[in-house]
Amino acid sequence: MKKLRVAVIGCGSIAKAAHLPAYQKAEGCEIAYLCDVLVERAEEAVAEYGGSAVTDYRELLEKEDIDVVSVCTPNNVHARITIDFLKAGKHVLCEKPAARTYSEALEMQKAHHETGRILNIGVCNRFNSSVVRIKQLIDSGELGDIYHVYLSFRAHRSIPGLGGAFTTKDIAGGGALIDWGVHFLDIVMYCCGDPAPRTVTGQTFSKLGCDIAGYTYTGMWAGPPVMDGVYDVDDSVTALIRTEGPVLTLHGAWAQNIGKEEMYIDFMGETGGVRLDYGAGFTQYTAKDGALLEIKPSFTMENMYEEEIKNFLDCVQTGKPSSASIDKAVLSSQILQAIYDSSESKCEIAF
Repeated sequence: MKKLRVAVIGCGSIAKAAHLPAYQKAEGCEIAYLCDVLVERAEEAVAEYGGSAVTDYRELLEKEDIDVVSVCTPNNVHARITIDFLKAGKHVLCEKPAARTYSEALEMQKAHHETGRILNIGVCNRFNSSVVRIKQLIDSGELGDIYHVYLSFRAHRSIPGLGGAFTTKDIAGGGALIDWGVHFLDIVMYCCGDPAPRTVTGQTFSKLGCDIAGYTYTGMWAGPPVMDGVYDVDDSVTALIRTEGPVLTLHGAWAQNIGKEEMYIDFMGETGGVRLDYGAGFTQYTAKDGALLEIKPSFTMENMYEEEIKNFLDCVQTGKPSSASIDKAVLSSQILQAIYDSSESKCEIAF
């Protein structure tokens, strides 16, 4: 098969932690261009991974020696950059969330269908070993009908880069919900067969981060705080989502005045249930022969980013659809948008 040539747009944390190492390990591809608006960041990545440094992605649109593109930029330019590369005939893997808003995600989906180019979204948990096994349990019927799923993504004081891009709505599109919630929601959608939403009611809160100078914390991975910056996003959220499958309830928080981190998903079925510890293993609960059983499987956890990149490259080489396609991920964008709309209008959103 032809060796695919790769361009990575945005050389920040997700590119360095996930995309670039995964492309470097993958067979059948080579890194050709690394692009970042900060030339020193692009050049630093080139020094480690090879290729050529570029500061303006538009220089790459007409290059014939690019086959696939990873978009690893801030959320506000996901749609524009992705659509430009699709129209230029390139296949694209765009980081999560697909876009800031549902309407932007729909424009990306439209370009995908009009150009015939592959567009996958970086919903990496669809390639997490625990998540894949839970989906297999559900699909096999071992848990019975899944009627309710509870999502908890809660931390004590974990607002990233307070006052910066993460907490500026025009750039990020939202806060805890769109940053963490998209992963948790997508896991549930994947495991439950991507059920269409019926109604959504939700409320977001912007409370703990509003006083940037007065915000107390122990660590800030995207910090330090920008004291004269912007904080106009949600730091916590609650919602109820009815789908054609299970009912989903969620409670998420970047920051809450409860000193516990609770990052898990509970799948409740008629004959069994599962608690997934986010980023780790899971526990299965069931009953057999008059006894209650608690099963904790032990297995090798594959690197989900490497599996994600392998899947993307395979899709390009074979034309096979991916579970991470925009056609799947757009449902999560629709639900996220509905939660924000419900919160603003103080009303339930029906589809």
